[in-house]
Amino acid sequence: MTEIIFATGNGGKAREVAMMFADMDVCVKTLKEADIQADIIEDGRTFMENARIKAETIAKYTDKIVLADDSGLVIDYLNGEPGIYSARYMGEDTSYDIKNANILKRMENVPENERSARFVCAMAAVMPNGEVIETEGIMEGMIGYEIAGENGFGYDPIFYLPEFEASSAQITPEQKNAVSHRGKALRMMQEELKKRIQG
Repeated sequence: MTEIIFATGNGGKAREVAMMFADMDVCVKTLKEADIQADIIEDGRTFMENARIKAETIAKYTDKIVLADDSGLVIDYLNGEPGIYSARYMGEDTSYDIKNANILKRMENVPENERSARFVCAMAAVMPNGEVIETEGIMEGMIGYEIAGENGFGYDPIFYLPEFEASSAQITPEQKNAVSHRGKALRMMQEELKKRIQG
């Protein structure tokens, strides 16, 4: 079985990744599970630069495949905020309930046709031989008018998907994986890793 170290401390993300890789003979471990502690300085200017920084930093500590992603919410009306600062928006320790409420307040009187937004996920994998693989996925939607749903994490409860008439926290994990930015980036990454692991 091939071990993949997923450079995250986010249990929600790790579960999504493990679920997506279920049909491959791989074992996905978080940094904590792999007992790796490292200071990662995410000073990239794009999601992809940050994903690559994370993967390359952790790759120095292991000879396993290292997978990292950087993802976030891009809101057109707010000039692309919170963007690459999605996790650190309003401070790293601020709860997403507060972050989501703040965004809804800022968007209070914005008409529906100006509420467009998307989740972006950039993914980078560093192979044991040093090769770097990059993929990116996007999920288009809009900012809803209320916090809704219990299934997701982060900004999912305010991200409305017109095709489901629901927030991305109201749909099932299976539905979400089929359309999500992370799901898309992961499927592309999975194809690339399959070629290398399974030949």
